[in-house]
Amino acid sequence: MKRDRIIFYIATGLLSVLMLFSVSMYFFKHDDVSKMFEGFGYPIYIIYPYAIAKLLGLFAIWNPNLKTIKEWAYSGFFFAFILAFFAHYMIGDGEQAGALLALILLVVSYVFNSKINKFSNSIKR
Repeated sequence: MKRDRIIFYIATGLLSVLMLFSVSMYFFKHDDVSKMFEGFGYPIYIIYPYAIAKLLGLFAIWNPNLKTIKEWAYSGFFFAFILAFFAHYMIGDGEQAGALLALILLVVSYVFNSKINKFSNSIKR
């Protein structure tokens, strides 16, 4: 059980660092991110709402009381990382490794979060 918690905290912590770096780029390097979004064919007006959604998703993943919202956050991040991977791959900018790393960390975080919750639920019964 302790090993599962450690793995969850490491994976979720690294994912959070990666996401916070991404959010900081969205807020503080808006011109560079705008060029990237235009290269993908995405509208640039979604940059700030996307950054806020990432922050809210991180909050949900770290909050143990929001079980249903946490599931939605994991799902949203999963699709965002899959789409980011293929967007970077298709335009050939070589930046898909970050999305792949985020996807791996997300899956590890989700699996070990599920293990921790399953163990906690079995103790309560």
